[in-house]
Amino acid sequence: MARILGVVLPDNSRIEYALSLIYGIGWSNVTIILKQAGVDKNKRVNQLTEEELKKITQVIDKDFKVEGDLKEIINDNIKRLKEIGSYRGIRHMHSLPVHGQRTRRNARTKRGKRKTVGALKKEDWAKLEQQKSQTVPATSSS
Repeated sequence: MARILGVVLPDNSRIEYALSLIYGIGWSNVTIILKQAGVDKNKRVNQLTEEELKKITQVIDKDFKVEGDLKEIINDNIKRLKEIGSYRGIRHMHSLPVHGQRTRRNARTKRGKRKTVGALKKEDWAKLEQQKSQTVPATSSS
């Protein structure tokens, strides 16, 4: 098992695919990294030597922000947007889509599970009221 920057790479996969499993490295970055390290992109992870793994790690450390550092930078940027009260920051605060997507029909992953809003039948309303009164303990004054 090869390990680069704390990420375990699958042995039988090509290095080109395996590097894209690291957070912050995509397909275009993989080609750049492999060219600079001088590693063939068709090699499998288990065929790499220790020296090639070190070269790849050095290139990534030198030129790219990945994993925890990148996540920290992204979280700091979001926190800054919230503090200054920008439109995007407000959208983050209210858990709504930030980049102009519509929310009337979609955006379920951001807004969460659907909640029915509207009229209830009398029986359903009575059941809800009964459940509320059972769960909330009566406060006694001393």
